[in-house]
Amino acid sequence: MAAQGNAGAGPEAELPEFAGHYRLEECLGSGGMGVVHLARSTSGMKVAVKVVHAQFAEDPEFRGRFRQEVAAARRVSGAFTAPVVDADPEAGRPWMATLFIPGPTLAQEVKRNGPLAPAQLRRVMAGLAEALRDIHRVGVVHRDLKPSNVLLAEDGPKVIDFGISRPKDSELRTETGKLIGTPPFMAPEQFRRPREVGPAADVFALGSVMVHAATGRGPFDSDSPYVVAYQVVHDEPDLAGVPEQLAPLVLRCLAKEPEDRPSPDELMRELRSVAASYDTQVFIPAQRVDETPDAGEAPGAGEPAAVAAPRRSRPRLGRRAALGAGALGLAVVGALAAVPLLGGGPAPAPAVSAPRTTAAAFTAWAATPVSRTGTPQCSYAAGKLLCAQTGLVFALDPADGRLLWKYPLEGVAGDGPPSGAPVVSGDLVLGGLGHGQRLTALDPDSGDVVRRQALSMSGGVQAVGGMVLLTAADGTVTGVDSASGDVKWRQPIPGQEVPYFTAFPGDPLAYAATVSGDGSTTKVTAVDPGTGEVRWDARLEGALQPIGTVGGRVVFVSVDAVRGEARAVVRYSPEGRTTERVPLRIPLQGVQGSVRGDVVHLMAEGGGLVAVDLEAREQLWSLQTGVARGSVPVADDRYVYVTTPDGRLLAVDARRGKLAGQTSPRLAAQSDRVPATLPEPVVVDDHVYVGAPDGTVFGVDGRDPAGW
Repeated sequence: MAAQGNAGAGPEAELPEFAGHYRLEECLGSGGMGVVHLARSTSGMKVAVKVVHAQFAEDPEFRGRFRQEVAAARRVSGAFTAPVVDADPEAGRPWMATLFIPGPTLAQEVKRNGPLAPAQLRRVMAGLAEALRDIHRVGVVHRDLKPSNVLLAEDGPKVIDFGISRPKDSELRTETGKLIGTPPFMAPEQFRRPREVGPAADVFALGSVMVHAATGRGPFDSDSPYVVAYQVVHDEPDLAGVPEQLAPLVLRCLAKEPEDRPSPDELMRELRSVAASYDTQVFIPAQRVDETPDAGEAPGAGEPAAVAAPRRSRPRLGRRAALGAGALGLAVVGALAAVPLLGGGPAPAPAVSAPRTTAAAFTAWAATPVSRTGTPQCSYAAGKLLCAQTGLVFALDPADGRLLWKYPLEGVAGDGPPSGAPVVSGDLVLGGLGHGQRLTALDPDSGDVVRRQALSMSGGVQAVGGMVLLTAADGTVTGVDSASGDVKWRQPIPGQEVPYFTAFPGDPLAYAATVSGDGSTTKVTAVDPGTGEVRWDARLEGALQPIGTVGGRVVFVSVDAVRGEARAVVRYSPEGRTTERVPLRIPLQGVQGSVRGDVVHLMAEGGGLVAVDLEAREQLWSLQTGVARGSVPVADDRYVYVTTPDGRLLAVDARRGKLAGQTSPRLAAQSDRVPATLPEPVVVDDHVYVGAPDGTVFGVDGRDPAGW
């Protein structure tokens, strides 16, 4: 591809052909900071890349701001924003790449199809309130929320373009020449005291955005930004055309003083009571009837009009235009205003949520059985939910979340996070395994101590079947009987210098997989935990990470040893010593995986969830969930479940790869702290259980994700 001519602001003869290893295919647009491109990685992954203008690349102060932007953008990436895929602020031309998500901006939707219908307005406003809540919780204030910075994605609105430092996007500047926002959507304090702008300014902008979405104009309108500034500070907003059910709430958002505006949490509560017809379905841009439809194409039914007079039919947004808008909105993630939030975190959730009965008469519950400190990690055994949390092990009744017993683990630091869910081995609950200091064996029915045992180990520990395998630093492995505590065997494992074992439910063997120094091969050894006997071993091609077993065959993810990207799923049959390999369509970073039957589910950093059919040897589907991180995916026959850092549980249709439902976030008061390991969902029959950062454990009906 030849270098492209400049379409941006500023005298640049040509634009680059590559940004890092992303090939720039098409210039989608430009702004004051840089040019936005549709791009692809070497593997073909489609992303949107912003490359800054050459004149700003030479400015040390700008480079510093861009570095801050990249760091903050990664911090904000989540369900309601555009996840950052890659960036290089130190390059000759600094650049940032974000996930490509199709969808028009709110500005484009209103321009092409007119104001949104009342039901759409409620959904968009609720989605934006959720987005601002999550953005503010990580200590960031957007300061430039406007219709062109709201992307109407299939799964709800995304807040994009966090920049306030685009030197040519506005006529208004501070004393130092730095921009402070876009006048029609700025709060009064941004004009009066820009250095004191806080999260309430984003709420004001939300109100202005909703007026635009409802009427096609803003609450303060003029061709002159200086007149608009005067109106914002001194005049009352014009809400003519805003649905009467929403107008009072929008007016509160547009209060002149920050302390008089509602918080995002208050907005969400108010929106639930705005109307009995309020729903939380995703936004789908209206399908308008073409005036001259293509041959053979049936006209689409339009949305109900928001006003008495019907709107004229308009041509529907073309696929290319919609994709371009989505890429442009996601790529122009500008310089973030990382303004520290004032005051404390969100109010803690009640100890027990209001119950809701689903179709199967299962009453959903949420309880804080022990403490609000730390995220509980749970497993299921002996008819109970067994959970670990900050030096504690406790048991809950899965029917209603009632606390059955709890036990403080000795030898574990009081503020130490759980290393994983409790393990039941030898009919006993084993606590403290991951801390490497003391093993405590508990009766699962009563929580009474059956045995305390010092752990003489300095390497890995793994419970499998009725045994605990302890690996010492010199590579010696000790097999301990879980029920009695007796040492059954002690020996090195042939071919494994220092083995770290993995075990999988229903499989009697323990597996050690060691990648060679150059990443070209992996030595895999299957060990009988009861005797230490090696059942089989193999040297397989590539850097492999075991993620599950099915029918005696072991499933791995193949990872590029240099880039750390998952490139394929591999299944090895020890009986026939055969290997099957299924390439992934797009490489995935930071993958966690699980196996259910012949289908593998992979969750990647940045929110990608992928399903691979091992028998058909093909990738079934791929979904961008929008979360920055996700847990190990857990599947049943209908859904794939994933937990998120903010305490949500997501359910994805296992057949179609579409989001089927999600619970509300459950963040801790110190919401900037998230667990290093996210709790895996626990699926028991038709019920799903999970722990959250606010200390709650909750259970929902797995057959009714849409009702969560």
